[in-house]
Amino acid sequence: MSQQMPAMNRKNLQKLAEALCRGIKHFTKNEVESLIRLYYTIVGRPIDPNTRGGIDRNTFRNILHNTFEMTDDMIMDRVFRGFDKDNDSYVNVTEWIEGLSVFLRGTLDEKIKYCFAVYDLNGDGYISREEMFHMLKNSLLKQPSEEDPDEGIKDLVEITLKKMDYDHDSKLSYSDFDKAVRDENLLLEAFGPCLPDSKNIMAFERQAFHEATEL
Repeated sequence: MSQQMPAMNRKNLQKLAEALCRGIKHFTKNEVESLIRLYYTIVGRPIDPNTRGGIDRNTFRNILHNTFEMTDDMIMDRVFRGFDKDNDSYVNVTEWIEGLSVFLRGTLDEKIKYCFAVYDLNGDGYISREEMFHMLKNSLLKQPSEEDPDEGIKDLVEITLKKMDYDHDSKLSYSDFDKAVRDENLLLEAFGPCLPDSKNIMAFERQAFHEATEL
């Protein structure tokens, strides 16, 4: 990591931070600058807001796994898609800052929207029985058992639907999910962990913001 930023890079950094701060609720300008520095350290390029590309899927998954201790491949892929708003297979610097704003410090409203989008695998606006089955099968620990594990997961899907499907149409709309989570916050990550815990948030922020002050 370079200890001295070139003048042009510093100027670009400040301009970029100012532009991004206008749309970001949860970070100060200094924190945005720190996260921009971290982003360009990860992608290994100088700070230039006109550069295309960014953090690719594998690099992003490594961050989720190594920094935030995520292990579920399907969920990590969905989190990547949640950050990659323009679907170009890269997380650009704007997507990085906006995504982390919700991922690290989002309000309950923002987290409900984020988690629903992660769990709505085909993007049709509903979490179907099949999607619940795939995610629960993927996220539950594989326990050796004489019983058919699929049957247990099907039972869990039915229990979940009974608790969360308020309009009884055998799938979860955004309205169902929103109401269920507000009634019981633990249901926010009902289909697999897709948000970091407080310990990992603190460790990431300490590293990101402390290291940036040393540059």
